[in-house]
Amino acid sequence: MEATVKPRTENEETMPATDLQPFLHDARLAVAAPSLCAARPDGRITEGADGFYHGDRRILSRLEIGVPGVPNAPIATAEDPDGHSVFVAVLRGLAERTADPATTLERRRELHPGRLVEHYTLHNAGGRTARLRLEIRAESDLATMDTVKAGRTGTPVTPTAGNGHGPNGRGPNSRGLRWQDGPLSAALTLTPAPHHLDPATGTLGYDLELAPGQSWQAVLECTAEHRDGDLFPAARSTPWTTPEVTGRDHHLAHWLTRSHHDLRGLLLADPLRPADTFLAAGAPWFLTLFGRDSLWAARMMLPLGTGLAAGTLRTLARRQGRAVDPATEEQPGKILHEVRRAEQHLDTGSHLPPSYYGTADATPLWLLLLHDAWRWGLPAEDVEELLPHAEAALDWLARYADADGDGFLEYVDSTGRGLSNQGWKDSSDGIRFRDGRIAAAPIALSEVQAYAHEAAVKSADLLEAFGRPGADRWRQWAERLRDCFRDRFWAEDEHGRYPVVALDRDKRPVDSVASNLGHLLGTGLLSDEESALVAQRLTAPGLDSGFGLRTLDTATAGFNPLGYHTGSVWPHDTAVAVHGLARAGLHEDAAPLAAGLVRAAAAFEHRLPELYAGHPRERYDRPVPYPASCRPQAWAAASAVLVLQALLGLAADAPGRRLWVRGRVPAGYESLRIDGLTVAGLPIGVTTDHTGAVRLRAPEGFTVTTI
Repeated sequence: MEATVKPRTENEETMPATDLQPFLHDARLAVAAPSLCAARPDGRITEGADGFYHGDRRILSRLEIGVPGVPNAPIATAEDPDGHSVFVAVLRGLAERTADPATTLERRRELHPGRLVEHYTLHNAGGRTARLRLEIRAESDLATMDTVKAGRTGTPVTPTAGNGHGPNGRGPNSRGLRWQDGPLSAALTLTPAPHHLDPATGTLGYDLELAPGQSWQAVLECTAEHRDGDLFPAARSTPWTTPEVTGRDHHLAHWLTRSHHDLRGLLLADPLRPADTFLAAGAPWFLTLFGRDSLWAARMMLPLGTGLAAGTLRTLARRQGRAVDPATEEQPGKILHEVRRAEQHLDTGSHLPPSYYGTADATPLWLLLLHDAWRWGLPAEDVEELLPHAEAALDWLARYADADGDGFLEYVDSTGRGLSNQGWKDSSDGIRFRDGRIAAAPIALSEVQAYAHEAAVKSADLLEAFGRPGADRWRQWAERLRDCFRDRFWAEDEHGRYPVVALDRDKRPVDSVASNLGHLLGTGLLSDEESALVAQRLTAPGLDSGFGLRTLDTATAGFNPLGYHTGSVWPHDTAVAVHGLARAGLHEDAAPLAAGLVRAAAAFEHRLPELYAGHPRERYDRPVPYPASCRPQAWAAASAVLVLQALLGLAADAPGRRLWVRGRVPAGYESLRIDGLTVAGLPIGVTTDHTGAVRLRAPEGFTVTTI
């Protein structure tokens, strides 16, 4: 049937093109936190979100190289695991005697924290001398990240000529350009010095003559510096071991390898104690500290060591809420949502302060990471140092998180300018009823109750182990929460009983079937029978796309496979469900969901983005990109480790010197050797034979239990 095109009326709303969030799905993205580079597939920086960024500011909004009047024909692109790229183009017509290309321009790009370097090589392989003017055009708008993300166009900043060593470079021997905006400065230099430099147009040029067989080279370097220093500087070392899967060629191995490199690029340090490192949430939009994202990513990485967890816990503990501040939603004991250098002006109309605490789940997730890091071998003295912060976080659960005293953790944006939803599905339409209505706050999310229940039980274990009071109180608190949840959060439809996604402000069940279900598994909130019911929903076609779990069931009104939280697939969300199924002993249900993620990773060259479309695998043989998705995203990359842990059934109790592992892995994971896993800083070796049987080599003194 042909679609009918309806004329637009005056009352219909449309968003101007300049206000549309830029797409990224075809961009080349490299990250060396706190810097990143986004470019066209051929290396040009020209449009949309393209740019060299540092500390949430766009340092270069344009960087092009070519010969005026001569077409550039891209012929090759290569990228190494650390994000360094090579772009090769033919300069059509130059020095050609036949139809064979003769003159090529190679652009070799390196990204480092605060520094973009490009090595140019011009080579004449033709039979004639090539005479040309090579021009480089550079432009900077020094736009803030929220300006770029909202699709607003930044105003180019007029540069001055500079020599790269100070602001006073002048004259024909100047080597480049400088831009300045208050405490932020940037410099671009060329070696050798250009023959021509025009600051008004940002053009730098060389007059060249290349004989047959001759090559010419130059180096461009662009640096950025904030007078007050970086909000979060680059980390000096990697606080985890390198995972390695060998044996038969396997997409899981490639996913782990790519994730390892991407996560290194996202690593930042706390300027208050540079030895403490954490993962920025993702590039380009979220290259900073995010409570929820950084905590989840560190939790997923625990089988590779506890150093990242320790740094993340301490960095957030230093910024833990101490006072009641309605403007920032800070409360005593609360763990923050995100930190920026300046206020964020979002395209939804929200205005987030530089340190924003509008999150319902970061505080219980902080408690869970502390406990799980202890179980994986975080030294006792490090745990003990953080216990006062844990007690403050527990106090927040009891005193502030349940504002109306009904026994559940709720959230509401009290400022009218913050995030209307404050769980991981934090878009304004992310929590909705089955009929499509948007739930009104205060909202009690199902997964937040699960995190809080598990956090209370595990914190009780920690308090007890370290001889601190309160363990019985928190076990009783968790039991009451579990009973209340069972009473109020369950609904029934034609397929049977299931937990709803939330309760709204009137305590009505928000009855949509959503991927939040997977976060309840393995937390102790559900009985075995209830876990089995959840598994049935997760593995049904409405949620399982074949490439991972959709955020919303296809039968829900308002389902959109390209909806940010209303039908798309988020890799971390599926990985949490896979791990939850494994923790609940439902390994047969976990395996196909894990396989879907491994398939999706292969389709994205093993760099899973923040999210992608929820179209069924039967319709498309590879996942459809969500065009504005971050890539890399910390918890999407770290999901590779969590999926591996779930497939192995690997669990640890370092204080009790115990490890657990499955007796057999699912089909497809036979004949593998897995290195790089650790417990309490000691190596764990795992192999699977041709039948899938698992053998674990534990550190001396550890008991291994096969499940």
